[in-house]
Amino acid sequence: MSTLAREISPGLLIQNFTPPLKLSDYKLIAFDMDSTLINIECVDEIADAVGRKAEVAAITEAAMRGEITDFKDSLRRRVALLEGVTLANLEAVKRDRLRLNPGAAELVRACKRAGLKVLLVSGGFTYFSDHVQALLDIDHTRANVLDIRDGALTGRLVDQPWGDICDGAEKQRTLLQTCARLGISPRQAIAMGDGANDLPMMTACAEAGGLSVAYHAKPKVREQAMVAINTGGLDRLLEVLSAPR
Repeated sequence: MSTLAREISPGLLIQNFTPPLKLSDYKLIAFDMDSTLINIECVDEIADAVGRKAEVAAITEAAMRGEITDFKDSLRRRVALLEGVTLANLEAVKRDRLRLNPGAAELVRACKRAGLKVLLVSGGFTYFSDHVQALLDIDHTRANVLDIRDGALTGRLVDQPWGDICDGAEKQRTLLQTCARLGISPRQAIAMGDGANDLPMMTACAEAGGLSVAYHAKPKVREQAMVAINTGGLDRLLEVLSAPR
C-alpha cells in the first residue's frame, strides 16, 4: 500500500477511505477463488499428480506477482503440462487438499444477511469453483473449463461463449456485467483477491467508489488495494464494514 496507508489493527491496513463503512450499502461482493476463498492454487496441486508441481507453481507465482503480463499464455502453458491427469487425481485434490480459507464462510454469510449477492470469478477451473459455489451458496460464478476426454485431461481448455480463458480483463468484465444485470453501480460492489489478475476488477470497483480488498496478497496488489488483510481470516473485512447482527 502507499505511504498514506494506515494500520487500523495488526495486519489490517486501509487507504483512501475512513471506516467504518456499512456493509448494507453494497449490493455485490466478488471473490477470486484460488488463495483467496480457498487455501490452494488448484493448478499447482493438480500438477503435483504428474510430478510437475515445481514447474507449474513457478509460472503461477510469476503470474500472480505480475511478472508475467500475459495471463492467458501462462495458463495455457500450465494447463498443457497437466495432460494425462485423471479425474481421480482431480477428485483427490478436491477431497484432500482444498479447504475454505479461514473466515470465508463467516464473511459470505454476513454479506448474504446484509442483502449482497456473491460472485466467484476465477482464473481457475469450474471443477473446483462449482464445489466452492455449493459449499458457500454463491450466487454467480465464472471460471475456466478443463477439457477432459476418456477420464483424463487433454492439456487444453474448452472455449466458452465469452472466450477461452477467464483472465483479469474477463474478471473485470464479469463484475461489471453482473452489476448491470443486478441494476447496480460498481460503486455498490466489493472486489477481493490476491494476485495481479485480480487488479482489473479491484480497480474498477475502487475507481467507481466501491471497495477493493487484498487478502494475503502479492505486494503489487496490497499496494493498490483500499483494504489489505495481511493476517487473519477473510472475515476481518467486517472490521471495516459494519454488518447487521
